[in-house]
Amino acid sequence: PFFAPSLGAKKGLIHNINLQYNLRGENRIATTDDDFLTSKMFDGAISGLRHSIPISTNFKIANYFSVGLNANYDESWVFETYRQFLEDNGSGGFNTVRDTVSGFDAYRTYNYGASIGTTVYGNWKSTNKESKIQAIRHVMRPSVTYSANPSFEQYYDRLLDEQGLDVSEEERFYSRFEGTLYNAPGRVYSSSLGIGIQNTLEAKVRDRDSTKTELKKISLIKSFNVNTSYNLAGDSLNWSPLQLRGVIPIYKNIDLNLDANLDPYALDNTNQRIDRFNIDNGGSLFRLTRAGARFNFRLSSTDFEKQTDKKEDQPDDPLQNRNLQNGGREDDLFGASIDYADGTTYDQREPEKENVDIDKTRYRFKIPWNLNFAYTMTYNNAQRQNEINNQSLMVSGDVELSPRWSVGGNTGYDFANKGASFTTLRFNRDLESWRLSFNWTPIGPQNSWFFFIGIKSGALSDIKWDQRKQPDPQF
Repeated sequence: PFFAPSLGAKKGLIHNINLQYNLRGENRIATTDDDFLTSKMFDGAISGLRHSIPISTNFKIANYFSVGLNANYDESWVFETYRQFLEDNGSGGFNTVRDTVSGFDAYRTYNYGASIGTTVYGNWKSTNKESKIQAIRHVMRPSVTYSANPSFEQYYDRLLDEQGLDVSEEERFYSRFEGTLYNAPGRVYSSSLGIGIQNTLEAKVRDRDSTKTELKKISLIKSFNVNTSYNLAGDSLNWSPLQLRGVIPIYKNIDLNLDANLDPYALDNTNQRIDRFNIDNGGSLFRLTRAGARFNFRLSSTDFEKQTDKKEDQPDDPLQNRNLQNGGREDDLFGASIDYADGTTYDQREPEKENVDIDKTRYRFKIPWNLNFAYTMTYNNAQRQNEINNQSLMVSGDVELSPRWSVGGNTGYDFANKGASFTTLRFNRDLESWRLSFNWTPIGPQNSWFFFIGIKSGALSDIKWDQRKQPDPQF
């Protein structure tokens, strides 16, 4: 913060001002193999500088409303611009000709916005101490945002012929900054007002264990958000569709994600949006144009272990931890992360010294494993299709057969296209100083396999051997 006090808390409009200055310079070159490192390499080079000054602040009104203000100023410097004019092509038409104009030039743009929001709490407490639900809290966070991007028509000129005469019946404009490093500034003025409400619903319930007197807090609705916007600069169809997003917990590690779009405008006979509210056209207040549902469910061997069976230094899921280190998804929906350069799922860093005292007894009766399920469904009715265009169930998992052997795979079924989805099988072997992996896609148009063996050490990573079968070509 630019004007923050050296001591004490930051309060008010001035103390919370945040001012920055950013400078970005670039020189882009597009060339071919034949022209590389020759004088022709720099013929098409473009360069420029951009200065950016963002400024923002926030403060409270009446202790209950949070207000934010922001603005951004940009100044772009270029060293070449382009002049355009019309040239008679001899057949009754005109071609657009572009000439390069060398020399320094610049343009300046800015935008600004504001937001205001508050938090409203609703609480309910049960008068019956024996009731399962003892209290419910509803938290609602309404907000209104405004943003504007002015039109920079001063950087645009009428497209004329070489003598500056108007020879075209169509009124056309161009900017001399088109094709430069940061392209031309915007010519269309935009101004919009956004409205949103965030909701959460929690409850305090009595524990099933009657010996526990402390209430347990649970989430009934993790989030339920409603958003829309109004285009202040538009002439028609100013309201955007109402967007609904919600996350509802179903069980311990299962969340149901729901979303829907509701359009207030009607459709004509060609299924195109018209500037008339649907309720005025004999319909309902909103049209459901899109809806979706998703949920993920994860199981692992640790879910069935008693808490006393876990060692304090033992990770909950060794396969999952290794996958996260390599950049994979937390739910491992699409399998462990794979480096497609060599097809391996192992960490490319230098291996740490391993503990030789591996507890192999845990692999005799308790083989580590994990299994993931994901379901996705999308309904589309934007132009009266009234169809489910996406519905699939995906399954992925891994099994660690030994301290150094793991196998896994992922597959699924696409109910909309009535067929198996992308399916892979993975086999990995840790050879201490070496690593071995085999990835196989047995079905579908991406039918292929890849085998790799190589040294772990980054300094010796070029010592490797790999073979692969490429997917069948598609024409």
